Amino acid sequence: MIGFTLDTGALIALERRRQRATALVRLAREDGAALTVPANVVAEWWRKRTDLREAILEAVHVEPMSEELGRRVGETLAAVRGSSLVDATVIASAARRGDIVLTGEVVDFERLRARFPSVRVLGV
Repeated sequence: MIGFTLDTGALIALERRRQRATALVRLAREDGAALTVPANVVAEWWRKRTDLREAILEAVHVEPMSEELGRRVGETLAAVRGSSLVDATVIASAARRGDIVLTGEVVDFERLRARFPSVRVLGV
Protein backbone atom coordinates (compact mmCIF):
# COMPACT_ATOMS: atom_id res chain seq x y z
CA MET A 1 0.00 0.00 0.00
CA ILE A 2 1.25 3.46 -0.88
CA GLY A 3 1.72 5.86 1.99
CA PHE A 4 2.17 9.61 2.20
CA THR A 5 4.94 11.74 3.64
CA LEU A 6 3.88 15.25 4.60
CA ASP A 7 6.03 18.36 4.53
CA THR A 8 5.59 21.54 6.54
CA GLY A 9 3.30 23.07 3.92
CA ALA A 10 1.01 20.07 4.16
CA LEU A 11 0.79 20.41 7.95
CA ILE A 12 0.04 24.13 7.57
CA ALA A 13 -2.65 23.33 5.00
CA LEU A 14 -4.23 20.83 7.40
CA GLU A 15 -4.05 23.35 10.22
CA ARG A 16 -5.75 25.96 8.03
CA ARG A 17 -8.31 23.32 7.03
CA ARG A 18 -7.57 23.68 3.33
CA GLN A 19 -10.04 21.55 1.42
CA ARG A 20 -7.56 19.68 -0.79
CA ALA A 21 -5.25 18.79 2.11
CA THR A 22 -8.02 17.60 4.39
CA ALA A 23 -9.66 15.60 1.59
CA LEU A 24 -6.39 13.86 0.64
CA VAL A 25 -5.59 12.99 4.25
CA ARG A 26 -9.14 11.81 4.91
CA LEU A 27 -9.05 9.52 1.86
CA ALA A 28 -5.61 8.21 2.81
CA ARG A 29 -6.80 7.38 6.32
CA GLU A 30 -9.97 5.71 5.01
CA ASP A 31 -7.81 3.52 2.75
CA GLY A 32 -5.50 2.65 5.65
CA ALA A 33 -2.51 4.41 4.10
CA ALA A 34 0.32 5.43 6.39
CA LEU A 35 0.85 9.16 6.98
CA THR A 36 4.44 9.98 7.92
CA VAL A 37 5.95 13.26 9.08
CA PRO A 38 9.71 13.46 9.65
CA ALA A 39 10.56 14.92 13.07
CA ASN A 40 12.33 17.96 11.66
CA VAL A 41 9.13 18.87 9.78
CA VAL A 42 7.40 19.04 13.16
CA ALA A 43 10.18 21.33 14.42
CA GLU A 44 9.73 23.67 11.44
CA TRP A 45 5.92 23.76 11.87
CA TRP A 46 5.36 23.71 15.63
CA ARG A 47 5.25 27.04 17.45
CA LYS A 48 2.93 26.31 20.35
CA ARG A 49 0.46 23.69 21.43
CA THR A 50 -3.11 23.87 20.16
CA ASP A 51 -5.82 21.22 20.16
CA LEU A 52 -5.75 21.18 16.35
CA ARG A 53 -1.96 20.68 16.18
CA GLU A 54 -2.23 17.86 18.70
CA ALA A 55 -4.99 16.23 16.63
CA ILE A 56 -2.90 16.48 13.46
CA LEU A 57 0.08 14.85 15.17
CA GLU A 58 -2.13 12.08 16.55
CA ALA A 59 -3.19 11.26 12.98
CA VAL A 60 0.36 10.73 11.68
CA HIS A 61 3.49 8.76 12.46
CA VAL A 62 6.36 11.09 13.40
CA GLU A 63 9.53 9.55 12.02
CA PRO A 64 12.71 10.16 14.03
CA MET A 65 15.95 11.04 12.28
CA SER A 66 18.09 7.92 12.10
CA GLU A 67 21.75 7.83 11.15
CA GLU A 68 20.88 6.12 7.85
CA LEU A 69 18.28 8.75 6.98
CA GLY A 70 20.68 11.51 8.02
CA ARG A 71 23.29 10.20 5.60
CA ARG A 72 20.78 10.07 2.72
CA VAL A 73 19.67 13.61 3.53
CA GLY A 74 23.26 14.85 3.58
CA GLU A 75 23.96 13.23 0.23
CA THR A 76 20.80 14.83 -1.14
CA LEU A 77 21.87 18.27 0.08
CA ALA A 78 25.22 17.80 -1.65
CA ALA A 79 23.61 16.65 -4.90
CA VAL A 80 20.80 19.21 -5.15
CA ARG A 81 22.25 22.63 -4.39
CA GLY A 82 19.94 25.10 -2.71
CA SER A 83 17.71 22.45 -1.14
CA SER A 84 16.57 22.87 2.43
CA LEU A 85 17.35 20.34 5.13
CA VAL A 86 13.66 19.76 5.79
CA ASP A 87 12.73 19.24 2.12
CA ALA A 88 15.66 16.88 1.62
CA THR A 89 14.53 14.94 4.68
CA VAL A 90 10.96 14.69 3.42
CA ILE A 91 11.91 13.32 0.01
CA ALA A 92 14.59 10.96 1.32
CA SER A 93 12.14 9.66 3.91
CA ALA A 94 9.39 9.18 1.32
CA ALA A 95 11.78 7.40 -1.07
CA ARG A 96 12.59 4.78 1.57
CA ARG A 97 8.97 3.61 1.62
CA GLY A 98 7.82 4.55 -1.88
CA ASP A 99 5.52 7.22 -0.43
CA ILE A 100 3.89 10.11 -2.22
CA VAL A 101 4.96 13.53 -0.88
CA LEU A 102 2.16 15.91 0.07
CA THR A 103 3.50 19.46 -0.10
CA GLY A 104 2.66 23.10 -0.40
CA GLU A 105 5.80 23.64 -2.52
CA VAL A 106 5.64 21.37 -5.55
CA VAL A 107 8.35 23.32 -7.43
CA ASP A 108 10.91 22.74 -4.65
CA PHE A 109 10.23 19.01 -4.69
CA GLU A 110 10.36 18.74 -8.46
CA ARG A 111 14.03 19.80 -8.20
CA LEU A 112 14.63 17.09 -5.62
CA ARG A 113 12.97 14.47 -7.82
CA ALA A 114 16.11 14.54 -9.98
CA ARG A 115 17.68 12.48 -7.19
CA PHE A 116 14.54 10.47 -6.37
CA PRO A 117 12.65 10.13 -9.68
CA SER A 118 10.34 7.40 -8.37
CA VAL A 119 8.83 9.69 -5.71
CA ARG A 120 5.55 11.26 -6.72
CA VAL A 121 4.62 14.72 -5.46
CA LEU A 122 1.13 16.12 -4.90
CA GLY A 123 0.39 19.73 -4.06
CA VAL A 124 -1.99 20.56 -1.26
